[in-house]
Amino acid sequence: MKTFLISLFCLLSCYVIAQDITITHGPYLQKVGEHEATIVWTTDNYAVSWVELAPAGDDSFYSEERPQYYQTKDGNRVVSKLHTITIPGLERGTEYRYRIFSKAVMVEQLTYGHVASSNVFKQSPLRFTTLDAGKPEISFVVLNDIHGRVGDLTALSNKVKYGETDLMIFNGDMADDIQNEQQFLSAFMDESVKLFASEVPVFFARGNHETRGLFSRYFSDYFPTNNGKLYYSFRHGPVHFIVLDSGEDKPDSDIEYYGLAQFDSYRSEEQEWLERELQSESLLNAPYKVVIMHIPPAGANWHGALDVRKKFLPLLNKAGITVMFCGDTHRYLYFEPNTVLHNFPILVNAADTSLEVKVTQNEMSVKRKDVAGKELNSFIYHPVKK
Repeated sequence: MKTFLISLFCLLSCYVIAQDITITHGPYLQKVGEHEATIVWTTDNYAVSWVELAPAGDDSFYSEERPQYYQTKDGNRVVSKLHTITIPGLERGTEYRYRIFSKAVMVEQLTYGHVASSNVFKQSPLRFTTLDAGKPEISFVVLNDIHGRVGDLTALSNKVKYGETDLMIFNGDMADDIQNEQQFLSAFMDESVKLFASEVPVFFARGNHETRGLFSRYFSDYFPTNNGKLYYSFRHGPVHFIVLDSGEDKPDSDIEYYGLAQFDSYRSEEQEWLERELQSESLLNAPYKVVIMHIPPAGANWHGALDVRKKFLPLLNKAGITVMFCGDTHRYLYFEPNTVLHNFPILVNAADTSLEVKVTQNEMSVKRKDVAGKELNSFIYHPVKK
């Protein structure tokens, strides 16, 4: 009898443990394109997760069976604490509703527990809209160098809303470093989810501080891109975006990197990709060509800036770039086009200001605002002449 009771206690203990699951971060949108979107979130227990999807509409989410999308690998549904689920086969420029679910799994016994989800009973389903190269007007916001200052993040992005802002761009150093998942996501992403990131997609250009810390090697798992690299491009409306990864700011041999850095060869690899990317039909036909990169290639003589200057600028100077948005310096700088180094303007955003950008077929308007919403500068750019 004693043996039976001990076995029953162990079984019930495992069952209780298996039931405990909470969504700890997210959901937030990543890798949104014209025909796909990726939803990312984390849980405090191992789980198998899925997204339920419905088209936009006033009908109840429960009016019919909704398709479910899982993260799979080699024919198996993935069991993890990080959930990255891509929904393929979407229509461009189309709104969708979604809900997320995670069912706890005791990996040792392969038993299931409770299910955690977005607030499916009391809250309307979350929404997103796919990108559309044919959209005539778009808007986006650029932030950088937040370094975990959640108050500034809130103030600078409080007007970012679904249906008004097409996308958000994080241009590096949103965190000081990346030591673990909790520290990384609580520095900026948790607040972003509360404000907009569950419905407005975020596109991330990695900063030099996001290359640092024990957990930094997992950065791309939490911010996946359309080509699996941290340098990538995408088109929305009349703008073709080129997102470059400037890497670290000091030489690879610097003591701060403990002999683990290899960014010079990484930037050379990126240079080869950029040369090919600048010949893409999407970019060649785009009225506006916008480069996003954390470290500015002008106004500094640190190694990282010099390396991107040498490797990227000769290619970009041939591409008819409208403007480059940078960060890193924590202060505002503006470099007019010149015939020596770069033939396009470089706008370096400060750490405590945002860039609010609206683009039409006729002009691109950029307004730099402080945490109080006061406009500090404004710029107008026009389509590239073909």
